[in-house]
Amino acid sequence: MKYVMTPHRHADVIFQTNEDLRDLWLEVKAVLDGISDEDLIKRHNDILKTQPETKSISKAINALIKERLEAKKWHSESEIFADPNYRGRDGTWRLDFAKGENGISIEVAFNHGGNCSWNLIKPVLASELNHVKKAIQTQAGILICATNKMKKAGGFDGAVGSYEKFLEYLKPLSNLLPTPILVIGLLPPKTFKVVQRRDEHNRRIGRCEMIETGELR
Repeated sequence: MKYVMTPHRHADVIFQTNEDLRDLWLEVKAVLDGISDEDLIKRHNDILKTQPETKSISKAINALIKERLEAKKWHSESEIFADPNYRGRDGTWRLDFAKGENGISIEVAFNHGGNCSWNLIKPVLASELNHVKKAIQTQAGILICATNKMKKAGGFDGAVGSYEKFLEYLKPLSNLLPTPILVIGLLPPKTFKVVQRRDEHNRRIGRCEMIETGELR
């Protein structure tokens, strides 16, 4: 996949100069760089077999990132706090991924735009001292989201928070976000787009349509 990046508090420089963080960042970069359009189409079509009302490629992206980060020993669904009062199934106090003692936490944010500030704050909770006992300690964060162009081409719901929206939040929240965070905006696929079609049961389904030929896949 192709993407654009905006660093908060010099995250890009820190990822290049801190040896431990550089190695972790290179793992994340390799995962994102390694996801092809063909990978997205195949995984999306596989998901449609069991979840036919899937409208966007967000689940495919999530699944591929999860699968490939876990193969590199990243921990998924990591609890931020050790206190049992802040550990639960709803994911409120969890990170999508984390790795390394004083390493990096990752949020893959394809949820509602109203959650933008919370998605930005979670890496801070994982990195800063807190009155609640910590289960994990990181020192930087990565936030992966969809650009407006990806939202349109990938069939995303219009209410999903975009890369551009996250950047709007960075400035007013700057003093509340002392942790270096790299915000990554995923760009649309080069060879296909998601088109909403109705199936034989009149359900709206997101089908992958090749841009060059218009052929549905």
